Amino acid sequence: MDVYLPIANLSVNGLVIIALGVLTGILSGLFGVGGGFLTTPLLIFYGISPTVAAASAATQVTGASVSGVLAHQRAGGVDYRMGAVLVVGGILGAMVGALLFRLLQSLGQIDVVINVLYVLMLGTIGSLMLREALDAIFARRRGSEPVAAKRRHHPLVASLPYRWRFYRSGLYISPLAPLILGFLVGILTMLMGVGGGFMLVPAMLYILGMSGRVVVGTSLFNILFVTMATTMTHALTTKAVDLILAGLLLIGSVMGAQFGTKIALKARPDILRLVLASIVILIALRMLFGLGVAPDEIYSVTLL
Repeated sequence: MDVYLPIANLSVNGLVIIALGVLTGILSGLFGVGGGFLTTPLLIFYGISPTVAAASAATQVTGASVSGVLAHQRAGGVDYRMGAVLVVGGILGAMVGALLFRLLQSLGQIDVVINVLYVLMLGTIGSLMLREALDAIFARRRGSEPVAAKRRHHPLVASLPYRWRFYRSGLYISPLAPLILGFLVGILTMLMGVGGGFMLVPAMLYILGMSGRVVVGTSLFNILFVTMATTMTHALTTKAVDLILAGLLLIGSVMGAQFGTKIALKARPDILRLVLASIVILIALRMLFGLGVAPDEIYSVTLL
């Protein structure tokens, strides 16, 4: 089923794009991440330009987060006060990210920057996840459980002024900490088309010290609104959002989110982390390889 993408300016197999959306939705349901950190590089591998892939993936991540937020809300797993602070920071970060995106685009370096950021980000995150998953698996084989890290906020967080009570998260900290965290995630969302959950979830656990019961739902709540703002910003500034591409991804992600939620209830967490870490590292290595080889088509511009 060939579909023409007007902004990307190429024809693609619609079923393949929907399948990528299903993968993103499954990741959203399993781990509380938007899944854009895998969708964007996979779209790039498929032949879509990094600029269009990043802008369109942010649109699709919004849809993938909706059903997840609703599911966690019914279980009381969303800290709306914390989520609101993160959203404010994320929207401010998206505005700054838009300026950076336009600057890099005018310099002709946006595609290279997106690829380099993905190699660094996926390589780091994948390595940490792989080590954690292997530690858990080996500990279980020895007949012992891995010691869970104590979830207390970072000393720098404790030093910030103007503390608020975040009751559902069990915290009494300054709102500046989640505001700054949301700001950084907003910049990444704008530049890379990611929801930011893959960074936000561990940061909420080990920097803010949030209760694990509300981390995934609050992360999805933040991703939902920040990617909405990012999509609008891309549509108004970079003009790189391909609605047909985003729509196909959205169809798949909504279905995939339901599958991911069901899988999460049955599968062992350490095995899931191992599989995800392996996928992330393989994609990082593939992108690194792509940066080091000559492109298939080389263009030169000369002044006459």
